[in-house]
Amino acid sequence: MQYNTQREQLVMPEYGRGVQMMVDMAVGIEDREERQRCAATIVKIMSNLLPSSASKSDDEHRLWNHLARISHYKLDVDYPVDILPQEEVQAHPDPLPYPMKPIRRRHYGYLVEQALEYAQTLEDEEQRQFITECVANQMKQDLFIWNRDSMDESLVAQDIEHYSHGKLRLDQENFIFDPVEESPLQHSDSQRKRKRKK
Repeated sequence: MQYNTQREQLVMPEYGRGVQMMVDMAVGIEDREERQRCAATIVKIMSNLLPSSASKSDDEHRLWNHLARISHYKLDVDYPVDILPQEEVQAHPDPLPYPMKPIRRRHYGYLVEQALEYAQTLEDEEQRQFITECVANQMKQDLFIWNRDSMDESLVAQDIEHYSHGKLRLDQENFIFDPVEESPLQHSDSQRKRKRKK
């Protein structure tokens, strides 16, 4: 018995090994007319396997290009659509440059630091306080996600003061933090921990 792991790797697994074998067989057909008929039949089978999009012309273009790709561009037939060159299909995009910016406390992230720097530039006291309170709620959420045991509202107030070098202060007596919203993933994690304790 031969397992699929021992066979040749599929070029496009979404079409299955049956289509791959049909394409390989079509490549070996010597008569050009018969090879053309075989290719058209394979494309019809492929269209039944995958759901069609809104445009039929797009479907046909996509399927014939997939046929050429599955055959490793060895299938010599008259393609009714323009086939993308193999080099273009297999070309990898250039890697995106990763912004390596220093972050003082990684659990808060770069955007929190930027928001606090922006708040320091505001002259309107009411607006500056509003931005600071919004950032404080986000910092509380970040602390909760990072480590719920270390989440402390007074720590958030201290960090805001530290980040801004004392220019921003959170009025803890008059400000009420928003309740932390637990994500479904965190909720399932906390349920597992409770079960272990029992």
